[in-house]
This record gives sequence, structure tokens and C-alpha cells, in this order.
Amino acid sequence: MGFQSLVIIFLLCISMANSDHLNQNKTILQCLTHHSIASPSISSVTFFPTDPSFTSTLQSYIRNLRFTSTTTPKPLFIVVPSHVSHIQASIICCKTHGLEMRIRSGGHDYDGLSYVSKAPFMIIDLFNLRSVIVDNGTAWVESGATLGELFYAISQKSKTHGFPAGVCPTVGVGGHFSGGGYGNMMRKFGLSVDNVIDAKLVDVNGNVLDRESMGEDLFWAIKGGGGASFGIIISWKIKLVSVPEIVTVFKIEKTLEQGVTDIVHKWQYIADKIDPNLFIRVVLLPVNKKHLQSIKAKFIGLFLGNGQELSSLMNEAFPELGLSFDQCIEMSWIESILFWSNYPKGTSLDVLLDRQPQQEKYLKKKSDYVQEPISKENLEGVWNKMIELKRPALTLNPYGGKMSEISEFETPFPHRAGNIYKIQYSVTWKDDGVEATGRSLDQIRKLYDYMTPYVSKSPRSSYLNYRDVDIGINENGNASYSEGVIWGRKYFKGNFERLVQVKSKVDPGNFFRYEQSIPCLGSWKSITAEYKLF
Repeated sequence: MGFQSLVIIFLLCISMANSDHLNQNKTILQCLTHHSIASPSISSVTFFPTDPSFTSTLQSYIRNLRFTSTTTPKPLFIVVPSHVSHIQASIICCKTHGLEMRIRSGGHDYDGLSYVSKAPFMIIDLFNLRSVIVDNGTAWVESGATLGELFYAISQKSKTHGFPAGVCPTVGVGGHFSGGGYGNMMRKFGLSVDNVIDAKLVDVNGNVLDRESMGEDLFWAIKGGGGASFGIIISWKIKLVSVPEIVTVFKIEKTLEQGVTDIVHKWQYIADKIDPNLFIRVVLLPVNKKHLQSIKAKFIGLFLGNGQELSSLMNEAFPELGLSFDQCIEMSWIESILFWSNYPKGTSLDVLLDRQPQQEKYLKKKSDYVQEPISKENLEGVWNKMIELKRPALTLNPYGGKMSEISEFETPFPHRAGNIYKIQYSVTWKDDGVEATGRSLDQIRKLYDYMTPYVSKSPRSSYLNYRDVDIGINENGNASYSEGVIWGRKYFKGNFERLVQVKSKVDPGNFFRYEQSIPCLGSWKSITAEYKLF
């Protein structure tokens, strides 16, 4: 057979493959169209790889550059629903064609599980569903809205209302709420989910349910148990909280040479016990310069009160930090959101409506909980390890206050009383490629391993919204209890079993599945007998 004949055969194979893909796309689109309303047409919000907008639609909400590579699995198609029927049709057609579904609201899943799968899959991207309606101390907010859009809408209605949620404005509401949603007012008001009072969800059968029709068990499960295991949450009704017209913020940096060890050591003893109106975060960074290897700590605070009150409180409870009245910056609550997002004072509130972060990065995150203060000697060991590794940073977020008053069983999020602070491990890098990624992952894992003696045990707990596949996955989403319990108890502790029970009831076929979805059990009675859960 000559070279020309081989070329012809090769081109024919490509043509046949393309024809198969086009026929598949046509069949899927016919299914979607058949099961959704005529207007707005689902075809106008469905993107196949052959569409010019497919790549930009896929990449517009990927917040971790690790998952933009050519080797990252891509969806067969993306639906960006503008009507609930588009969601219902997508569920029906995914079941018909044996496809997995990934649900994305803001794209901040640290390990990409909201838009990547090894199995054939599609993406439901909720960014078109982002309305926020604020009314009389409550708000309905759709899952595709960002926290920035939510905060902005609240500020346009009231100067004395806010909402306890994260400090990154581009995070999507859907993922943030369904994983718990912590922020710098949690010591006063608890988590986001502690202030959710209703929700609307599309279940595996395409039914649209609210709190009353879904029942209290399912409503409990989606408030911190990861909504994507149970359905597609369209919107949330939240209870706003009262904030003073003036709040106070500060940011102070200290180095090892300025007594960081003593200051952080003292912080551990007061951060969870001080006035719940005060939240003091600590960000620890290794400093690796030619003639200086050190640790830098940033102490960032929000106080729900004025500067004079804060200054008096800090002088009495935490004089080691050396906060002066001149370093206390008074502003409105909504302006404090910009401060915590590192915008200069005076920046227009309109930046909260920007849905794209200021920059994207290659990144990996992990989490831990600290229940006993770490000694000065051991803190110095941590500093030395950070300096040795050069890259990973630690962020310490204090608990206590309202967080200690709420039962660990009230929502699936169990990390309540007994925790002094949470650690976020973070490493970012700029270079693409296997070598750079491997080196960075190795660094953060080594620091995580080093911290083992100082963090929670049995289980070593993790925060769901700091997604971490290192702690365990379900192979291709086909979870068994024995597989899921490994990572499930780290996220949910004793609440994992109840989540499994709810999942088995509302999604018995395990349609809503991914690498860390709640496992579904055909017979809950037999599994409870096998593992003696109760």
C-alpha cells in the first residue's frame, strides 16, 4: 500500500470520527430541546467543542490554571442554563446517554472537581443564574451569583445589614454555601449556612423542590454537605445580619526579628476567646532572600465597632501585637470587603461586580484544624520547615464565639467547639508543566506531613470547601461506603453517616456523583449492620 493510500485512509478515519461526533452532538441537542421549553431555547446556551465559544466558556470559570492544560479531560458539551427547564433537560439527557454531570457556579473548586472528570461528562455552568433579590432583612440569591454580587446588592439596600460569607468576591455562591461558607464574621454570626433559611433545588427526577417539599433531611444535607451530591441548587434564601454603620479594620506585618514567634504564640490563646465582634486572621509567609531567610506574619483584623473600642480591646487582650489607634481604619462594612480583598481605600464598589479575579494561578490548597496551642519551640520548628521548603504559606483563621455555640450536628459542617483555629495551606506557582507542578505539590505535602503532631486527630479533619483529593477519592465517582468514609469523616466527622443516609434516599441511583461525592447505598439497613454505624 502506497503512502498516498495511507494518507487517504487516515483522512477517511478522521472524517468518520468527526461525523460520529457531529451525529452524537445532534442526538444530544435533540434530547435537550425535546425536554426543555421553547423559549429561551436551550440550543442557544449549549456549547459543543465544535462551537467557537466552547473553549472560552469552559475556561472563563477555571480558577486553577492546573486544569487548563491540553491533557485535562474536557466535557462533551456545556449547558449554561438561563431557565430551570434547561437544568431539568440536562439531567434527563445525561441519564439517557450515560453521562456524568459536573456543576459549576464560580469555578473555585481547588481541585477542579466542578468541571473535570475522567469519565464522559458535561458541565452545567450556572453563571447565567445570578439574580439577587434583597427584601426586608432577607435575600434570595441564585447559585451562579458571586459573593461580590451578593454583597453589592445588600449594600444598595441597607447600610446596616451584611452577610457572613467569604472574603473573595469572585467565589460563586452555590459552591460556597453548600460547603459551609466561612468568613470574617463567623465568630459573631456563624457560617453562611447557619443563616440559610430556604433553598430551591432540582432533584434527580427533575422536580423543583423548596425547603418544605424537599424535607428537613435534604435541606440539612445541602447546608454544608456539598450540594452537588444531592441535586442542583438553583437558589438560596438567606437571613441578613445586622452590622454597625462603622466597622474597623487593620493590617499589621511582623517578622521573625520583630518577635513573630511570641506574637503568634499569644494569638493562639486569645483569638478564639476574645470579643466575638473581632476576627484576627494570621497569614504566615516564608521570606527567602539572598541575605535573609525569615518568616513574615500579616495580622488582618475586622472589628464590628469603632476604632476606639478596638484599640481599648486590643491593648487589654493582645498588647503584644502593638496595635495603635492610628492603625485602626474605620469604614463601612461593604468597604471592609474591599479592604480584605486588597483593594486600595476609595476603590469603587463596582469592582464587586467583576466576576473575574485580578489574576489566575497554578495552585494547591490543604486544610487542618488546631485544637491545642502549638508551643513556641514547635512554632520555631514550623518556621524552619517553611523556610526550608521556600514556597508554601499558612493562613490561620480563628474560631470560637458563635462557632462554639452551634452543635456540630446542626449542619453537616462539624468543626465547631473545641477548635482554636483552622489552617489553610497554600502554594502557588507560575510555570506550567509536570516538573513545576510536581515540585510544588511535593512542597505543600511535606509541610502538611510535618504538621501532623500539632493538628486534630481521629480524624485529622479537613474543610470541604478547601477541596483536597489527597485525603481520598471515589474511583470515577462510583463510591462505596468503605471508600468514601476515608475522606468523608475528615470533612464531616460523625455527620458523614447521616449524609450517606440522605443520599441513599434522594438519589438511589447515584446519578449525582464525582470523585468526592457522598456515596449511595442500595440498602442502608444492611450497611448499618455491617459497619455498626448506630
